[in-house]
Amino acid sequence: MTSSDRSSPLTGLARRGFARLTEADALLDELAGLISVDREELTAAASRSADPDEALSGLVRIARRDAEAVRQAAADAAAWRAIWNLAGASLGFGEFYLRHPEELVHLRGAGESLPADEAMRTAMLDSVGARDGFAESGGESAWVALRVRYRSILAGIAAYDLVQDDPTEVVDSVSARLADAAGAALEASLAVARTRISDPSAGTTAFPRAQVAATCFAIIAMGKAGAQELNYVSDVDVIFVGGTSDEDVVSESRAIDIATRLAMQTMRGISGAEIEPGLWEVDPNLRPEGKQGALVRTLDSHLTYYDRWAKSWEFQALLKARAVAGDMDLGERYVAAVQPKVWTSGARENFVEGVQKMRERVTDHIPADEVTRQIKLGPGGLRDIEFTVQLLQLVHGLSDERIRQRGTLAALDALVAEGYIGRTDATAFERDYRVLRLLEHRLQLRALRRTHLMPIKPDEQRALARSSKLAETGQGVLDLWEATKREVRDIHVRLFYRPLLSAVAALPESERTLSTAQAHDRLSAIGFRDPAGALRHIAALTTGLSRKASIQRHLMPVMIRWFADGVDPDYGLLAFRRISERLGNTPWFLRMLRDSSAAAESLTRVLSGSRYIGELMEWIPESAAWLDDEELLRPRSGISLQEEARAIQARHASVDDAMRSVRALRRREMLRTAMAGVLGVVTIEELASALTTITEVSIQATLRAVWPEVVPPEDGALDFAVIAMGRFGGSELGFGSDADVMYVYRANGVPAQRAHDLSVKLVAAIRQHSEDHRLPLDLDADLRPEGRNGPIARSLEAYAEYYRRWSLSWEAQALLRARGIAGSVKLLTAFFEMVDGVRYPHAIDPNGLREIKRIKARVESERLPQGADPSRHLKLGPGSLSDVEWLVQVLQLQHAHELRGMRTTSTLRALEAAREAGFIEDSDAERLRETWLLASRLRSANTLLSGQTSDALPTDRAKLDGIGRILEYPPRSASVIEEQWMGTSRRARRVFERLFYG
Repeated sequence: MTSSDRSSPLTGLARRGFARLTEADALLDELAGLISVDREELTAAASRSADPDEALSGLVRIARRDAEAVRQAAADAAAWRAIWNLAGASLGFGEFYLRHPEELVHLRGAGESLPADEAMRTAMLDSVGARDGFAESGGESAWVALRVRYRSILAGIAAYDLVQDDPTEVVDSVSARLADAAGAALEASLAVARTRISDPSAGTTAFPRAQVAATCFAIIAMGKAGAQELNYVSDVDVIFVGGTSDEDVVSESRAIDIATRLAMQTMRGISGAEIEPGLWEVDPNLRPEGKQGALVRTLDSHLTYYDRWAKSWEFQALLKARAVAGDMDLGERYVAAVQPKVWTSGARENFVEGVQKMRERVTDHIPADEVTRQIKLGPGGLRDIEFTVQLLQLVHGLSDERIRQRGTLAALDALVAEGYIGRTDATAFERDYRVLRLLEHRLQLRALRRTHLMPIKPDEQRALARSSKLAETGQGVLDLWEATKREVRDIHVRLFYRPLLSAVAALPESERTLSTAQAHDRLSAIGFRDPAGALRHIAALTTGLSRKASIQRHLMPVMIRWFADGVDPDYGLLAFRRISERLGNTPWFLRMLRDSSAAAESLTRVLSGSRYIGELMEWIPESAAWLDDEELLRPRSGISLQEEARAIQARHASVDDAMRSVRALRRREMLRTAMAGVLGVVTIEELASALTTITEVSIQATLRAVWPEVVPPEDGALDFAVIAMGRFGGSELGFGSDADVMYVYRANGVPAQRAHDLSVKLVAAIRQHSEDHRLPLDLDADLRPEGRNGPIARSLEAYAEYYRRWSLSWEAQALLRARGIAGSVKLLTAFFEMVDGVRYPHAIDPNGLREIKRIKARVESERLPQGADPSRHLKLGPGSLSDVEWLVQVLQLQHAHELRGMRTTSTLRALEAAREAGFIEDSDAERLRETWLLASRLRSANTLLSGQTSDALPTDRAKLDGIGRILEYPPRSASVIEEQWMGTSRRARRVFERLFYG
């Protein structure tokens, strides 16, 4: 044969869908010879399969092993079509028939209809010779026979599925038969288990056959199996219920022991290691107490648990419970008993938390590189559809029995029929669900294994397109999948959130999608504590014919969802309404809401997550514009703030007018920094630096403003300065921190008493004009010499005399963080030249060191608020900020004289210098640094969350979770936050006690 003669048939094979042309040409010849079927007939049959190359290759291998079995299959038109479809769509079935070619005989008539439930159950029980609930044998051969028969039944279901012109139309009926087949397999495996545990020769502990027979044992299917929407290869979630039918034969406790052994052997029969591979995993972890709970319980024990201890998500899981094997009367009694609890779970106190946990499970534990390939769990995947439908059922099913359906599609139909969702949206949602389930089915058929990942290889994508009949090419099926995901995400909003607008619109009752009561239920279910108030806000925002109302109507469903995901949806929505009303029809605001979903989402995040931000934004609504540009959220430099403050003062003639603008500047920049902190734009170090800079600029501007009002020109030689102390001096301010300060003056020829009086007036004026009832600035001078009993301001000479004659150890310690921030530069230079000898002594007095330690112990016992839990106090408790700061300050007093690197007001820089010098071990330094940073972050987050200053870690779980959200922990991280603080502070305390007191 010439090359041209040979190229013609190969070209024909390519047109028929073959890719490996030379191999296919040879295999067609071989198969024609093995089974005596015309090559052209083989070519035509193969080309109709999803993957002609794999179908041909698989069938040749089967024929090599048993040509007669294949020849007989070829004699039956239905079987012949089925085997090519199966081999082309499923490498797994190719392997199965290679192991068991004799099973091809069961494909006769395949594809014409789906097998009935009773027929499958009979076939499965016959495969193990079951009579009266016991199999003929309890040996491994029975399990092999069971698995072979199950796969043969599965092939019949798949043959029907693959032959459909539009397989999306039969997704629900195919899924139902798959669930029925799983129930039949469990029934047959249970029969083997009964024989196995009552037969001593089986190698397990034997129970008397009469006791096994008198043991009631029911298998309850959950999840997809319970809802009759199972996949080809999927874990089957189950709950086991046990009991006795005759106390005279077997006691209840003995029956539970027997039932537990039956459960273990039943699961082993389905998925244990045998010659024939396992079918699927039987997962019993939805039982009470999960993996830690008893494998089998009585019905009464189950009900006691659900009444006393069960969480909302457990009732939600029971929505799909269905008795599938074993004692069906016991199983149905179990289902009947738990169903009322499912539909009243929406009224439980922790229902919202349960719903939120359901949502988290959508994407939990998905590897990052798989998220975009996940058909089931990824965004826009099956779980999004199932969650939406199930949540609607749980919200409205409490009062409406007609929507209490197990299956997703049946529930969707009921929700449409009862008017909870619109028919158009529901039709699209149903179509998307069927497409995604079909893709999932075909992917699992490919290798007969559990998977939900869209394939990467082009040939596998092409086979998926052909087997699903959703597209002609691999790219076509990918495009369809992406479009489906986008629509699913959009419809979720339309189905659940958009109908809320109709409940507040001025529509006739007959035209409303939801009544006010139903809208109330939906808002309550997603976390709004005041649904009636939320409905009023939604109405105020969306009612009317203005452009603003039109944009809000379009955006509000999405924003409600974002608010619901936040810490405090009610406050977030209220604050958004107030800001919207303040801005009115401002063009840039409406444009931002309309065009920048990222900015709109960030707005909902900061408002629902921080009352501190919300209250400031109500006064500075134009700050919403910063959310559209991350650069606008970054803290401004000290130079730019100084320039603006000076410009403000140049524009205003009176001190009151000038200070009003300076206070506004401070509020605006504090808000900017808060928004940046909540949105993760800045680190904790950048945040502390920004807050310190804002406070410095405010004090400097205040001093400049009040100076002309207090100090007449003839006394202008007076020098005056403000010194930052504590965390302010260390540039370590957080939200809610006081600004510790000291005031110093130098007369420079002004009479001493006059200089003192003017300085005191300056202090009073600074305090008066820096006061801000909206955002307090507390200038705390308690760290001055003699504390509250000492003069509010001293001359440089008085400070020098005091420190020379009377200074106490704690006052030298306080000076370690002293830093000049405002006033006369010459005076500040002279002041620090004087105090450096005090705070960086040549040698620390042992008595002074003992006094510092005594004061620290007294602070811990006396300064904590009455009734406060020391372990939760972030400032004064064990392992808190004060432990780290006092230890570092002692090291500075001991070593800063000879080590210039420790001459810093920064706690962390001094700690690092001590580590580098070897005064503290690396591991100890890291533990101290870790607890200091964590405490600082927790304090600021606590203030941002509540808008109020507190040094204590809250005990309220909702507040702890809110703090976690601000710090970018996952939702419901209250326990994680608590455990992290307790562990971190405990480790730091051990270091502190060893180094400070040791």
